[in-house]
Amino acid sequence: MYEHIEKVRTDSSDNIQNTIPPDMINKTHQSDSRDLSEIPDSSIHLVVTSPPYNSRKLYDDDLTLHEYLSLIKEVFESIFPKLVDGGRIVINLANIGRKPYIPITDYVSHIFREIGFVQRGEIIWDKGASAGSSCAWGSWKSSSNPVLRDVHEYLLVFSKGTLKRHKGERNDTISKTEFMEYTKSIWRFNTVSAKKIGHPAPFPEELVYRCIQLYSFEGDVIFDPFMGSGTTGLVALKTNRKFLGFELNRDYVDLANDRTELYLLNRKYG
Repeated sequence: MYEHIEKVRTDSSDNIQNTIPPDMINKTHQSDSRDLSEIPDSSIHLVVTSPPYNSRKLYDDDLTLHEYLSLIKEVFESIFPKLVDGGRIVINLANIGRKPYIPITDYVSHIFREIGFVQRGEIIWDKGASAGSSCAWGSWKSSSNPVLRDVHEYLLVFSKGTLKRHKGERNDTISKTEFMEYTKSIWRFNTVSAKKIGHPAPFPEELVYRCIQLYSFEGDVIFDPFMGSGTTGLVALKTNRKFLGFELNRDYVDLANDRTELYLLNRKYG
């Protein structure tokens, strides 16, 4: 029952940090995250991402559960050697289905532990009033078959090898107030408009900001293997980090690069 529980190191013993080629940094590339051969080992400090939910949205491939989990495993097996010792991953997931309920988070946690990641914990994202007014009650006002209406998602947090990052000369940027709030296991903030961003399931900047502030240092490299509309890269730049994004959809690659390039231009000339 507890075969996955093992003693983990609490401090970093390997301080190797390689450099990503300059022409790759601060860009979203049209590339498959199952092949990260262009990225040097031990060069990424934090991964913040939300894989496609595979719930019949327009941008999903409508994979079977087995195919979807195989994709997750292949991507994060590729990421493992690219993280520095103590590097972190925050993956945003929503459990799906009611006939039956499919606990995607359980499957993914098991896959990550098999790969060799250490699970640090999980955060519940309470989307509150912005979660929508779903009418999927099942048996209305009856105990025959009531259906839960999800107003939350999960953020699963993992480390590579050790729980503690080697800081070196890098600076923390999180404030006391932020630290006290972000270390709570329930986060409450709204979703963001898909129409406004131009993507069917965009990240809120608040989600990425909290992850970056809590789990990375200034100057770190933030990677998103499912970059989508580019929010991870945008927030990385706003918090004085670097980023690298991979995305298969050409339209979203262009959208992501447009958003980050516009920000850089405004910062330079604004």
